[in-house]
Amino acid sequence: MTPNTHHAIALVNARLIDPESGYDGPGSVIIAEGVIADVIFSDVPPSGSADYKVIDCDGNLVCPGLIDLRVKTGEPGHEQKETLKSASLAAAAGGVTSIVVQPDTHPVIDEPAMVDFILRRARDIELVHVYPAGAATKGCDGKTMAEIGLMNEAGALYFTDVDQPIINTKVFGRVLSYAGGFGALVAHRPKEPWLSDGAVATSGEMASRMGLSGVSALAERIALERDLAMVELTGARLLVDQISTAASVETLKRTKAKGLEVYASVSINHLVFNEFDIGDYRTFYRLDPPLRAESDRVALVDAVEDGVIDVIVSNHCPAPAEDKRLPFSQATPGAIGLQTLLAALIGLHFDREIPLIDLLRAVTINPANILGLDAGRLKKGAPADIILVDVDAPFALREKDILSKSKNSPFENRTLQGKVLKTLVDGRIVYTTE
Repeated sequence: MTPNTHHAIALVNARLIDPESGYDGPGSVIIAEGVIADVIFSDVPPSGSADYKVIDCDGNLVCPGLIDLRVKTGEPGHEQKETLKSASLAAAAGGVTSIVVQPDTHPVIDEPAMVDFILRRARDIELVHVYPAGAATKGCDGKTMAEIGLMNEAGALYFTDVDQPIINTKVFGRVLSYAGGFGALVAHRPKEPWLSDGAVATSGEMASRMGLSGVSALAERIALERDLAMVELTGARLLVDQISTAASVETLKRTKAKGLEVYASVSINHLVFNEFDIGDYRTFYRLDPPLRAESDRVALVDAVEDGVIDVIVSNHCPAPAEDKRLPFSQATPGAIGLQTLLAALIGLHFDREIPLIDLLRAVTINPANILGLDAGRLKKGAPADIILVDVDAPFALREKDILSKSKNSPFENRTLQGKVLKTLVDGRIVYTTE
């Protein structure tokens, strides 16, 4: 579905949202040779339209493609869960034009050759942009620092041990100091390991009534306080990976007020669902971090709206049926989310009357700036990673519509709002409903 490269494309009669400039209004976008050639922030149509392949957007939304900086796949090592290609197909259908894949594969992405493998595979697939994150420690085991400098040179966008917290504070400090030496970003899950051990839900009346092992929300805050203290000590750049509690938001606010280079992400699942959604023991809601109280969910949404939380991620985590069709406590945690991230955000926009531009900021320009990418903006010369979306179109997500190899979506059979009509990556149409 690659357009004729001899012709430029004009997306006309659109509602443009550009979170970088703050514009939300009528306009057109001209695309040529893979980049944005011009942006017209008005309802005046572009001149010389005979030179373009004109796409009439009929007033629908045109905005930068989404950047999802926390995506798990099974490649290499567990391709039955998800491949880079199946994840890329799901991303394109969901309006996600850039994904950062996590390093906890088999083998782990903990050396430059593995970074290069992911980048080469992505180039071969030619769908969305796929970037690797590198492991912070060898094998993601939290013991010995990985080849962070060499992986950074090879193209790793940040460094993380994914769901495994680095328990040894000396090792964690070493990672921060070394990465900080060349401005590299470290992402870390705030998860106190002993309190969290064996827990599958958030402590409280709900977990007790269901007979599930719970973890206090305090376990996240305890770990976060340590991580932020180490940032003060080292001056490193830290991404707090998947903040999920109101107490952590307050801690984050205090740290940000000190001017440290600390960012925070939140999973879309923790903005939309709460602990009551696990009420029927449905394992698609068995997540890590576990779903929290409604007061936590509301605090997280407020923190996104206020800009305290910088980034929203899908936390795409594929698990095949045999890993989910188990008792709740034994089921593998995680849910897929690439295909539903945008629609869930649009639902949040309507439910909470949050300006759509504020939600899109957390999945476009904010992650682009944090990662040093040119994408995420409607700007002359920027990559033509653009999506066309009918914000008002409802749809029900059926299993047959899920493009991921694994089907573990908590949004399955729910009515969602906001249908992606076209996805363009470097000016190529990689997904269209036509």
